[in-house]
Amino acid sequence: MIDGTARVGDWTEDFELFDLGFMADPYPVYSELRGRCPMAHTDRWGGAWMPTRYEDVVAIAHDSEHFSSVEVNVTPFEGVDKPLKSAPITSDPPDHTWHRRLILPFFSPRAVEGYERYTRELCRSLVDELVGKGHGDAAVDYAQQIPPRVIAEVLGIPVERTDEFVEWVRWVLELGALFPEERQVYRLKILEYFRELLEERKKNPGDDIMSYLLTQTHDGEPLRDGLILGTCTLLLVAGIDTTWSSIGSALLHLATHPDHRRRLVEQPDLMPSGVEELLRAYSPVTMARIVTKEVQINGRRLQVGDRVLLTFPAANRDPEIFEDAEEVQLDRAFNRHVAFGVGIHRCAGSNLARMEMRVALEEWLARIPDFELVADAEVTWAGGQVRGPRSVPVKFTG
Repeated sequence: MIDGTARVGDWTEDFELFDLGFMADPYPVYSELRGRCPMAHTDRWGGAWMPTRYEDVVAIAHDSEHFSSVEVNVTPFEGVDKPLKSAPITSDPPDHTWHRRLILPFFSPRAVEGYERYTRELCRSLVDELVGKGHGDAAVDYAQQIPPRVIAEVLGIPVERTDEFVEWVRWVLELGALFPEERQVYRLKILEYFRELLEERKKNPGDDIMSYLLTQTHDGEPLRDGLILGTCTLLLVAGIDTTWSSIGSALLHLATHPDHRRRLVEQPDLMPSGVEELLRAYSPVTMARIVTKEVQINGRRLQVGDRVLLTFPAANRDPEIFEDAEEVQLDRAFNRHVAFGVGIHRCAGSNLARMEMRVALEEWLARIPDFELVADAEVTWAGGQVRGPRSVPVKFTG
């Protein structure tokens, strides 16, 4: 049996997303399950199925007939009321098509180009602060400082409130499953903030997503306030934790793999493929689907109402799809990873996330080409919906 999983008797029938060993290194578990029981199950957290093969994850993601996106949380939402629907991520066809179309203009390649200068200046200022000290936390002091400020810029909300946004998102995504009452409190904080902002934008529209949505119609009718609030909430929540987890994982990898770090420094043209490979190897996000029609997968019969986890991190380490899947190859030629999901719900903000990660790594390596983990440093992890390092203490050796 896999080491470090004493809390779990049998991962095929009793997996635990919040097992500390699993959060720190889930890949041995995924590997064992792929060969022994590729459709694992648990009764924990309301019950769920966990496919670990690429083909199964992709097939489920494409199958909106049997699997609904109405609830995408990996654990059931418990609280005073159900969470506000966050279109388009919680939308099913046919509504999903027009819900998604509403936000795409803000995340097109051309739109993302407009955010790159701000992102680069932000990264340079953060690196300046770190260089003066000669050490720092690559996660806390750098990775976690970038996406909240960038998404605030995109949404047209005050950057000065970044720390509040981070606290809210952490409680909703990272800590909320363990503390459902607190998650409800912080979900309502987000909702109340956007409600107040919506009333302000109705009176004084600006050049931002919420103001834009207020001008849009569907079937000749203005968009409902609830749809606008849910969409903006999604962009705030999804735009923070996922991206900083990817940046933090990449910096942790480079801190512990000096050969890869040197290659990216000496071969800057390798950065685009390097970013894709690091996204594949350290995919942070797992999403859920709800079964709407009885269906059988890998000999397991799923019933209506069952929760299924789209384990993109497991799919991206499937050796049937990726040669030497456990190895990071910065110049990997074939890389059809699903770090941003797949199917109709593929991440609409993937262009923005890629840009943030690329710029963050470029600016860090330009000033800090040599760094390593602090001796005996404790790297801590978050898990569940979004897996990523929360603390990566490093020292600069150049």
